[in-house]
Amino acid sequence: MAITSVGPVQYQVEKVRLSRDLSRGAVRKLLTDHAEYGGWELTRLRRYRDGTREVWIRRKIIKVASTL
Repeated sequence: MAITSVGPVQYQVEKVRLSRDLSRGAVRKLLTDHAEYGGWELTRLRRYRDGTREVWIRRKIIKVASTL
């Protein structure tokens, strides 16, 4: 997990390595669930010759100012 900044917005970034045994539909379902329930968005997907996939996903870091 890393934190990057794009202008005034900060993102939490994760790199996930997926096995070659996962089908295309399973990868799509996994990424859809991450997006829908975790607030993640796909940044990059790389597929290697051996069939493994490397996926970069990110989500905004929302900092809440104290009202006390």
